[in-house]
Amino acid sequence: MCGWSNGSSNRSYTSFLLVGFPGLQDSRALLVLPFLGLYLVILSANALVIHTVVSQRSLHQPMYLLIALLLAVNICAATTVVPPMLFSFSTHFNRISLACCLIQMFCIYFLIVFDCNILLVMALDRYVAICYPLRYPEIVTGQLLAGLVGVAAARSTCIVAPVVGLASRVRFCRSEVIHHFACEHMALMKLSCGDISLNKTVGLTVRIFNRVLDMLLLGASYSRIIHAAFRISSGGARSKALNTCGSHLLVIFTVYSSTMSSSIVYRMARTASQDVHNLLSAFYLLVPCLVNPIIYGARTKEIRQHLATLFQRTEQQVPTKKFQFLPSHRELPG
Repeated sequence: MCGWSNGSSNRSYTSFLLVGFPGLQDSRALLVLPFLGLYLVILSANALVIHTVVSQRSLHQPMYLLIALLLAVNICAATTVVPPMLFSFSTHFNRISLACCLIQMFCIYFLIVFDCNILLVMALDRYVAICYPLRYPEIVTGQLLAGLVGVAAARSTCIVAPVVGLASRVRFCRSEVIHHFACEHMALMKLSCGDISLNKTVGLTVRIFNRVLDMLLLGASYSRIIHAAFRISSGGARSKALNTCGSHLLVIFTVYSSTMSSSIVYRMARTASQDVHNLLSAFYLLVPCLVNPIIYGARTKEIRQHLATLFQRTEQQVPTKKFQFLPSHRELPG
């Protein structure tokens, strides 16, 4: 039975049914395997790079620690989205309370914004490393790094909290069915029966202001970084600096292009089905989580070398039946 909040002039649903991809009612069970497989790949790829950074003392430097933090946020974001999505494909486990819905909404948007803020901290770290290399160790200390991450988390909270706070004050009486695999803001607002113009205005303003400000800061930082990198006299150092910046810029492009393309299509393609919009939401939420560890694992030389060493050790430690019956090295003749 659905939950209601009753009053003399007020009534509102307090629990909802998540129906991901409503146009595929008879085939939703078939989506479990590909999304579960994608989730496991995301967990494995990100965890592998994080393990490499944590286990290798030579990688305990600000840039690599920030990469590990970024990938940890990717794991949290995928975990916030995919398990509820898989439950939404079932008719037995797809009910969610309003409180849990708002918590999930906060977590999703917080992790998205926090991800972008970590990219800003990484840009600042590279700016100091390339523009002021001699003073880098005394400027970028562990204490400063922890403070910047704390500021990034606080900024993310301040950006997301007003949107979720306003959503918690809305009455939802149109329907108890959310046509989405997660508690996405606009999907929930479609169920409201009051004036939500303030919610829409605040949500759009926060998103535009945050994106524009981030792009300006990132553009200013990396333009200075690239300019300084080309002035490095050593060819090897210049190539390393540009390669590192290239990896960061690829990640930035992946994160921002997926988010912006989803927002543009959502507002432009009004005639598209709900399934298409949901697929785009899954795209912009999960693709960065999948691509980021591949970029950093393949393009960052130090991480790539340690990963190669790890794989070589794994191959050497795995015994094969082919050699189990051969005599040991000491028993071989000659």
